[in-house]
Amino acid sequence: MDGKTKKVVTAVIVIVVVIAIIAGVLAYYYSQPSEKEKGPIKIGFFAPLTGEAAADGNSALHGAQIAVDYINSHGGVLGRQLKLVYYDDQLSADQAIAIAHKLIEEDQVVAAISGSYSGTTLAASSIYNEEGVPLVDAYAVNPDITKDKPYVFRVGMMGVTEGKAAGYAAVKYFNASRIAILYIDNPFGVSLFENAKAQAEKMGASVVYSAKFSYPTTDFTSWLTEAKAQNPDLLMIFGYYNHAVAIKQARDLGMNIPILGCEGFDSPKLMEIAGDYANGVVIVTDLNRDSKKDFVQDFLKEYQKVAGMPADMVAASAYDAVLVLAKAIEKAGSTNPKDIANAIRSLTNIEGATGMILKFTNGGNAEKYITLQIVKNKEFHFYAEITDPEIITPPF
Repeated sequence: MDGKTKKVVTAVIVIVVVIAIIAGVLAYYYSQPSEKEKGPIKIGFFAPLTGEAAADGNSALHGAQIAVDYINSHGGVLGRQLKLVYYDDQLSADQAIAIAHKLIEEDQVVAAISGSYSGTTLAASSIYNEEGVPLVDAYAVNPDITKDKPYVFRVGMMGVTEGKAAGYAAVKYFNASRIAILYIDNPFGVSLFENAKAQAEKMGASVVYSAKFSYPTTDFTSWLTEAKAQNPDLLMIFGYYNHAVAIKQARDLGMNIPILGCEGFDSPKLMEIAGDYANGVVIVTDLNRDSKKDFVQDFLKEYQKVAGMPADMVAASAYDAVLVLAKAIEKAGSTNPKDIANAIRSLTNIEGATGMILKFTNGGNAEKYITLQIVKNKEFHFYAEITDPEIITPPF
């Protein structure tokens, strides 16, 4: 065979090989299921659905499911429906870890949402980060949940931010100069206390009394008596709705001063426990019931319809966590966990039930405005909005 013939044969072989490769690629492509044929996109969810925190856990679940239903009724994501796979963590760190493994390994979710408190969320966050599966924390405040974890994000406030907002509000809106603070002895309460105190003192006020209490506490009389003796002009209470009884006890002792609470009080349970004593109490939160946004009002109406009670911050935050994941999947054009995580970091100006999420910091924390709500006639209403970047911007 001469050289010319060899070149022709070689060219023919190359062409045949190329055609075979192209045919193989096309055959593989057309044999793959379409996005719709792949079935639903599974998102994991865990929260305390039974036990002492069940009111918050079920509220978060309602909020998340309402978001899933809303998204599915509007065409889903990438032409596919969302499916929420949820479990009860019983407010147990061990249970939250076991659920993380189950959601990732057995259910094969593309991402997950925590509708739980800081302890359980923190315990599970390392599992999701190590496995490279995005976790969106709805409302737990512990900074370590997202710290140095590129696959973990938060749509609610950090404890640092919420505490600073409380200290800022005490001085700016109430002209407080002598502040008393009662706070729960866990990372949530301690973070709020430390940052509220620092911010208030930075603005010229003094914390004249402080005391910490354990979770099951229901009698605050001795601490309140000591606080009253220091003649404060504002009382802060950092705890959960269970601790709203402290409001009544303070009023019964004649402490007729402003009371400022936190997102832990953002629940219909506050009015159930404190009754008429709840009127006038102001809380730091991120759900504005009087928002003029149709998106927020539609959520509030749907939640009332589904749950049979008014929505709270917990429900709204879980709703927004689903919304963030849906927008990230859509933007990524993929259900690959790494692509979803990268897309979350690039999201900006997301209109949610808790208001506008301006952006996510490099540390995975949402930057958003903070609202103050006041109780009037046993209902939450708008009091003020904090927009100062120095206050609302997460530290990382």
